Amino acid sequence: MTTVSLKMPDVLERRLARLATSRGTTRSDLIREALERLLTDASAHSDSCLALASDLIGSVEGPADLSHNKAHLEGFGK
Repeated sequence: MTTVSLKMPDVLERRLARLATSRGTTRSDLIREALERLLTDASAHSDSCLALASDLIGSVEGPADLSHNKAHLEGFGK
């Protein structure tokens, strides 16, 4: 196992120590658990924009060639 050092505010360290004591575990175990959760959540939310919006595709009506036909942009931004 690799050793990693970090700096944290005193207040955070005291909170961590109290939680470790109340759970009967070590501060290192709590930090590993928190990192595991953070990394798991981050990887679960790494979907593409297309995947995140997939339930919206086809829910709006309009010209099918809106992104390709410059005539639809005529007067836009004026």
